[in-house]
Amino acid sequence: MAEGLRERKKRQTRQYISDVATGLFLERGFDAVTVAEVAEAANVSVNTVYNYFPAKEDLFLDRSKGVVDRLSRWVRGRRDGESAARAVLRELREEVESVSPRIGLMDGYESFMRVVQNSPALRSRMWAIAQDVLLDLERTLREETGAGAGDPVPALMAGQISWLHSTLLAAIGQRMVDGGTPAEVSREALVLLDEMEGLLSGKVLNYAVRGAR
Repeated sequence: MAEGLRERKKRQTRQYISDVATGLFLERGFDAVTVAEVAEAANVSVNTVYNYFPAKEDLFLDRSKGVVDRLSRWVRGRRDGESAARAVLRELREEVESVSPRIGLMDGYESFMRVVQNSPALRSRMWAIAQDVLLDLERTLREETGAGAGDPVPALMAGQISWLHSTLLAAIGQRMVDGGTPAEVSREALVLLDEMEGLLSGKVLNYAVRGAR
């Protein structure tokens, strides 16, 4: 369905407010900028800002919703004969090999990460997002395997699989902060993925194989 004028205007306004806020946060730090200052710089009211962004952290981490179900989408899209963990490993390798900005392999990402590292509020929100990713993946694994509510295995497997994602992203973020280029960090990340895969047990690597009986 084509986007209506009203919806497009709302999307553009939301993006504009987020861009203005991000510029201020990168310049001065997250904790040093108030929502009122963001509103003034964007020429909107404070209420308008909160209408689009319920919390200040949402202004900087405005794309987090696309991250929460990322692992679940990869698992649901796994190929015939492919397990949940191997599907995630494959998708991560493809992101790394393509030097994808979706996982932080882009110029300027180091500035984003410095803002996060210097803000307890943002670090707390990032931790909360990681927990949402974990819980979302656990629900998906239960659905995909038919495991009962009292079965602890999906939760355990979700922890192992989400560890791949969170550890890789943390390593990429730190290396970018340390001065690595996207191409350099991409090569290092591929080695790291191989090492992490080697640490996983066969039970994890062969869990939730599509088409298995």
